Amino acid sequence: MERSAYGAALAGGAFDFGSFVKQPQTILRCLSWLFSVVVFATITAEGYVNPSTKADTKCMFNANDSACSYGVGIGVLAFLACVVFLILDAYLPQISNAKERKFIVLGDLIFSAVWTFLWFVCFCFLANQWSKTEKIDAVPGDAARAVVAFSFFSIVTWAILAYLAYRRFREGVFGEFDQEYRDPANDHTTPYPPAQYPGSSSGPTGYQQSPFPHSQEQPGEYQPPAY
Repeated sequence: MERSAYGAALAGGAFDFGSFVKQPQTILRCLSWLFSVVVFATITAEGYVNPSTKADTKCMFNANDSACSYGVGIGVLAFLACVVFLILDAYLPQISNAKERKFIVLGDLIFSAVWTFLWFVCFCFLANQWSKTEKIDAVPGDAARAVVAFSFFSIVTWAILAYLAYRRFREGVFGEFDQEYRDPANDHTTPYPPAQYPGSSSGPTGYQQSPFPHSQEQPGEYQPPAY
């Protein structure tokens, strides 16, 4: 079984593009990237309308410019984050330092969790403003509904990304714990097995035979020296 650290193979192997594309986080990042493009591009292209009674353009979501600005900001930042994390995912197997891998996965976990919440806020905000929009015939309704729908889809993809990052982080932390606190007596991967003592499976006893011969039957009695 191939060993790994923080969800990526150990450093030293060649980059496998086929395996990288098939990874769940790669597919989800591509979907999140696509959803963010739909949100901010649709708002930028069709989100601002010019009512016949007003000279300035207004946001199609209840003429609330904050709603359009929020959607564009969240979408653009999510778009850039997906590109950055895709590059980091491809570069992660080449990193040999476990601490650097830990920081990357932890950053992925925190960012994905935060952006899940921000997309949820975006969805609720835009859906609420769209429900209050008057004169729907004067605004591109299909574009507004697409923005709301893809905001909801982004919640799902980013939530799954947060879960995958949490699972990789948890596996990496427990993997480090097993390596640091492994019992040497039970570790069969070390090149030097524990020493075995003859006549005992648990180690040497506290008694050793005296090197002097037991020729004296009564060592306590005094015997004069022979000349």
